[in-house]
Amino acid sequence: MSPPSATTAVPPPASNGSKPHAKTITTTPPTVYPKADGSNIPAWVKPDLTRLLRVERNPGSFASRSISLVSLPANSIFARITTPTPAVVAYSSVQASRDLHIELNCDLVYINHSCRPSLVFDMARWEVRVAPDRDLKEGDELTFWYPSTEWKMAQPFECGCGEKGCKGTISGAGDMSEDVLGEYWLNGHVEEMLEERRKNGA
Repeated sequence: MSPPSATTAVPPPASNGSKPHAKTITTTPPTVYPKADGSNIPAWVKPDLTRLLRVERNPGSFASRSISLVSLPANSIFARITTPTPAVVAYSSVQASRDLHIELNCDLVYINHSCRPSLVFDMARWEVRVAPDRDLKEGDELTFWYPSTEWKMAQPFECGCGEKGCKGTISGAGDMSEDVLGEYWLNGHVEEMLEERRKNGA
């Protein structure tokens, strides 16, 4: 779509003592196109995860991790989830709603759990955001709190994040107390199931 034109009234020089008449000159503002290499398109729009994170593939089971290549303010968008496919519950899947689990099919799968996460996975909006309580700095490890998406996990594990107040065994929000869950941002489907648990007196 062409950009709107701008009009400017410019009076021509007066002649023979007559009053100047308004003349309309039409100008069109320049169009800014994306660069051929896409360098002026935000990485989360493109999306291009190679501009957002670096995966460190370490030997051993579940030893790999991802490191941020960018600095962003708290609660800003880090990336959008653009390549999901429906999946069965597995160690690599993410719970997107009450009845839907997905595989991410991209390097976001290397974002590990932490009890002091640097990111949140907002599955209602299909986006990954910087944690609301602090900024993300280049070089930070990218983490999120798994129970914020998972009600029951396929493979519970003993957390080794080393953070003060680490929650220990992580098996999903369904096995955690209200006090613990109240410390974290939770997805809507987790909030709904938590409310059902309250009503059932569990």
